[in-house]
Amino acid sequence: MSNHPIKIQSIARKCIPEKRVVLIRSFLGILICCSLAAHAQQTDSGYSEKSLREKVLTDIQEGLDRKTKSIDSTVAKLDEKVTDLDRSIKETSNAGEKAEKLLERVQALEDKQRALEQNELNVFQANYQSAVVNLLYMDREIKPVALFRSSKEFFEMLSDLTNPVSYDDFNSWYEGFHSYVEKNKDKKATLDVLSKMLDASSAAVNEVPLGGPITSLFISGMGDYIQSLGKKQRDLREKSQKMFLLVTRLGQFAHDKGDIEQDWILITKELDDLHHHYASLLDLNLKALSISDAEFNEKFTHENDADKRYSYITDVRRKAASLVVSQKSSIPKDWKENIYYSQMDVQSLKLRFGNITFRLEEYINKYQELLKSYSKDPCMAEKIAVLEKKLAELRDIFDNAFSPLEYINSATRMYKVI
Repeated sequence: MSNHPIKIQSIARKCIPEKRVVLIRSFLGILICCSLAAHAQQTDSGYSEKSLREKVLTDIQEGLDRKTKSIDSTVAKLDEKVTDLDRSIKETSNAGEKAEKLLERVQALEDKQRALEQNELNVFQANYQSAVVNLLYMDREIKPVALFRSSKEFFEMLSDLTNPVSYDDFNSWYEGFHSYVEKNKDKKATLDVLSKMLDASSAAVNEVPLGGPITSLFISGMGDYIQSLGKKQRDLREKSQKMFLLVTRLGQFAHDKGDIEQDWILITKELDDLHHHYASLLDLNLKALSISDAEFNEKFTHENDADKRYSYITDVRRKAASLVVSQKSSIPKDWKENIYYSQMDVQSLKLRFGNITFRLEEYINKYQELLKSYSKDPCMAEKIAVLEKKLAELRDIFDNAFSPLEYINSATRMYKVI
């Protein structure tokens, strides 16, 4: 197959964020920049992004239907003409007349072949126009700003939930515990390690991070502290036991949350790869259509007037149709294959995005299950209730922005089959 100016070569990044803070930033950044669904943001002309795209795609389909209907009519008439000529040729005994009818028959068959070839060209033009329109609109579809804002607030509150310092009772108790650790760190190795880890983790931020080795060390140190309290320190012992339960529960929650965040590492990488794949594919197609990045950004990406975007995308459609004709003329042997693979690149990208939205839906579901399992915990119930409300808002925004099954089904039906 010959080289084609709009053939895609995917670019994959292999950098996977490891820390939770990086994960959250990656989550927010990718949702802003990349590859996640048809977000129904209202425009000044009353159209949603989804309905505006569907209007353009409907224009393409209706135009193809009109052309197909006309060609079908032409082919039917030519078939009828060939049938009549065959009957005349069979019935006539005049050699000259028969030769004339044979020439007419050949001409009719040639006209039919040209009509079929034109129909094939029309289908390829419409399919490539659909591919380009879907590709350009993906830039706006996968930037749900509302989802970004809600996500940011949710994850900030989730981080706050697992930080003992965010609990008032813990703060008033922690000073005595920390003093105990510092006084006894030379007597016990585990307290010495705990002291160093606490100093390292809380030097920059007011936080006692739970999760991993520090959780077991913290709980062990609290156990030592409680045992060191005398009978006369009954109130402090009871409060310490309460804090022991709090840290234990928060540690378990952080562990369970960590399992979900491991899933997000894989989703993040896939989203990142999809973003770069999309950027590469968009760049190749814009260049093939002789559209500069500056023009595309000005007239489409940053244009808020829906009517102007519709007008611009109509011009882009015409360029896409002209490119198919140009390909057929310049590389008659390979033009269909090249256009076909260009279409498949876009369809593959949309299917990948649709599959990622399924995984994002599962990701949200896991957080719902996690919060539900801790919703009656006496230490965390109040904060869990607020988080459940925020997650419900996030879920509503996600459901309004994304419909994984609908998106995938539409992607599988993007093109007209000849």
